[in-house]
Parts: sequence; structure tokens; C-alpha cells
Amino acid sequence: MMMWGRMSLMIVFFFLGVDRGVMEHVMLEEKDAGDWSYRGEGAANLVLAYTGSSPAFVGKVIRVPKVPKSGEGHANGHSVLSKNERLLWEGADSITTAPTKEIAGQLFIQHVMIPLLGSDCIDTGVRVVVSREFLENVEKNVHCQRPSWRADAAKINTSIGSVLLIPDHSVFPSGTNSGEPCISVEIKPKCGFLPLSRFISEENAVKKNVTRFKMHQILKLHQRQLSQLSEYDPLDLFSGSRDRVHKAIKALFATPQNNLRVFLNGSLVYGGLGGGMNGTSFVSGGAFEDHIRGFIKAADGSRTMIFQHLVAEIVYKLDVLDRLLRVQKLDSVDIEGAIHAYYNIVSQPCAVCKRFDEDKQRLKCSSVHSIPLEESVKIVRNYLIAATAKDCSLMISFRPRQDGDPESAYSSVYLESTNQSFEYKAYFIDLDLKPLKKMEYYYELDQEIVNCYTQMVNPHSPCKEPQGPSVIQPCSLNPTA
Repeated sequence: MMMWGRMSLMIVFFFLGVDRGVMEHVMLEEKDAGDWSYRGEGAANLVLAYTGSSPAFVGKVIRVPKVPKSGEGHANGHSVLSKNERLLWEGADSITTAPTKEIAGQLFIQHVMIPLLGSDCIDTGVRVVVSREFLENVEKNVHCQRPSWRADAAKINTSIGSVLLIPDHSVFPSGTNSGEPCISVEIKPKCGFLPLSRFISEENAVKKNVTRFKMHQILKLHQRQLSQLSEYDPLDLFSGSRDRVHKAIKALFATPQNNLRVFLNGSLVYGGLGGGMNGTSFVSGGAFEDHIRGFIKAADGSRTMIFQHLVAEIVYKLDVLDRLLRVQKLDSVDIEGAIHAYYNIVSQPCAVCKRFDEDKQRLKCSSVHSIPLEESVKIVRNYLIAATAKDCSLMISFRPRQDGDPESAYSSVYLESTNQSFEYKAYFIDLDLKPLKKMEYYYELDQEIVNCYTQMVNPHSPCKEPQGPSVIQPCSLNPTA
């Protein structure tokens, strides 16, 4: 058995029906847990960055699935897609035959998202076999670094057999030891268009004029998930207008919440982990100025503004947001239309239709219930693909480029104000496969968001509580609550 630093190598037989599907001859064991540090997490996975010395893992991160502490979900790591989910993804190569949902998610990226967004901005990664002891040690090591609300809700799934290894897009492939600083900006763009679906009810018509992001901010503020509203407007970022893109980036830096994070050589220096009133503790402007002193060659007090300009110019030049917007617009009927197609697929009486008082709305939705099953499948599949595109992140990484540097595979940009050149790369991350069963949750959340926003605009309108199955908290509009 060979040794690379503290990394144990051993032959592992693990079959996966995808090219470069598994990193053979490697298994992460108990003693390797100390080489992985907490980077962040979303609803389904923790992200851990490698801090050891093995050449195979330098410049890489792993995505480790979580399981709810409530006992819901599948803790054994072998939960295959449901019958209805297999129907949904039928024809998408080997997704429907994947032995676990984690592997199905990797195949979803390879066979669905890459054809839509392009292979130049997505890396599917490879799977690495892990021991239970490795996962248990990781759970202990990172527990105190996790946001409390995340740690209270879910833990690492210690019964899985493998984790996904992907490049750490907050650094360049040479890792963090190349000598030149690398700064990366992670942006969560959110939905970049206003829906125009005919299925949107008249009482929810505000959705056609106000962004989902802005309305959701109101709900989060009243549920005390935020201490202030974001200044960011996704429509600015996706506008294609240089001035509006600059406005969006400036707003993201002013109120980053969980929509913007900045990393220096892989370490978080601006933004936060998110979650709760005090969950986004980002560094002060002065401290960030010091962090980028060696990156932006400018006077004190001006570096942050110049860096924001650099980020905005790259975002404006990139075409990846145009691609992302096209995928988001696969949701052409809005959740108010897609929810009816969902009930067609699961062969259950539509819980939403029962609520309608108006014949006009009931008639519109009955048209969905009369379409062929394959049409319902297409509507819901496109909605879930769009949901992935609305919830992913874009990672843009920069490093200085000097005169005389060898030719690079990366694009470059010249910053006139500091007489510096930078090369950059951009990748999408967090392209998670959305579970079919979340359709009801998406509908209830949508209604809750619109209801609370409407109540804010018109205080005399009653604040309705969601009906039917829901895990959404009722909106609370009493500022002293």
C-alpha cells in the first residue's frame, strides 16, 4: 500500500456507469478527516476543502450529502429515484438506473445541465469512496463551524459509500501555492426574469411586475431570517446593460447575504455562511481593503471599488448568464401551472384545484389536467431543471497576469485604472437535481411569498395562511412579534 502524505491509497472496486465516474485506487479513511476543512453548505450537501498535501486532492473540494435529524429522508445512502421520478427522467441516459440519488445527481449534471449550459462552465467531478469512520470524524470536526440552524436540522449522512470530488473553483488548478494571489467571487444570481404565465391567478398578478427575489426578501425579513433587505435586483444582473450589471454587483457587495461570497486563495474573506439574523457576518470594508492589498495595486480606500468594477466588467463580458437565463425560462407556466401537471404525474386528486373559488381560474387549470401524461412530464421536468438554474451559483476566479507569462488557457482582462492584467475563469456550481416531491413545497412557498408581499403593499388585505400540506411558516407582519 502506497502513502501520499496522510492519504491512504487502496484498491477499491466501485462501479458507476459514467465516464471518469470514480477515482479508483483511493479511499478516504478515518485518519484523512483532518485534511478536509469546512467551506460551506446548502440544503443537501456540505462542501469541504482539501488542506493536505496529496497531489490528487490539492485544489479540490468534496460534496458530502446530509440527512435530516428528524429521521425523514433516506439515511442509508441507497435511496433510488421513485417510480414517478424515473418516469420524469426517462430518456436521460442512465439517470433512472442510478443506484443512489447522489449518483443520479451527478448524472443529471452530465446528461441534462451540461448540454444546456455548456461543458466549458461545468465540471461533473468524480466519486471517491469513503469509510464510515471518515464521515463520522468529519462530522465531529466541522460541527462547531456550521451555522447553528443548519446543524440543528441535518447531519452528515455517514452511511453513504462515496462522495463527489470536484475542482475547487475558488482557486486555479495549480492550487493555493502558486505564489500569485487568487481571488474568487461566488454569486448566487437567482431568477432573472418576470413570469408571464396565464396560470398566475389575478390575486397573484404582482408576480408579473415584482421579482421573486424582492418579494422573498420581505417574507424572510418578517420571519426574522434577515436583519435588512437586500439592495440587489437579479433583473439588473441579467439585463445585458453594463450600467445595470455594475449596479447589481455594487448592491451585492453592499448586502451580500448568501448571494455573494469572496475567497482569497480559497479562504472566505467577504460574505458569510448565511442563516438567521446574525448568520451573515462579513468583514468590514476596511478589512476587505487589506485582504486585497496584494491583488489590486491601488491606494487605500479605493481597492474595493476597483475590485467591484473588475467583477462587474467580467460578468458583463461573460455569456454564461445568457445561457443560464435561457435555462431558467424553461419554466414557462410558473409553479401555478406546473403544480397541476405534478398531480397528473403522481395520479392524485389536485389539492390546489380544491381551493379555487373562481370558475375562471378553475377552468384554466382544468385544461392542464386534460393534457396527455407526456405533456405533464415535460412541464414538470422543465420546471425542475429551471429550478436548478434559479438556485445555482456562479464562481468567477481571478489571478494577476504578468508581462512575459506563458500562454494561458484562460481568458484575460486589462484593468486600466491600475495598469494590471488578470486571467479569469467562470464555472457554475451547486447544480443539484431537485426532488419531484418538492413541487408541493414550491407551490406553498410561492403562495406564502406573494401573500406576505401583498400584505406589505396593502396592509388592509388579510394575511392568508397556506392551506394543505406545507412546511412553510405562516407570515408574520407584526414588527414587534
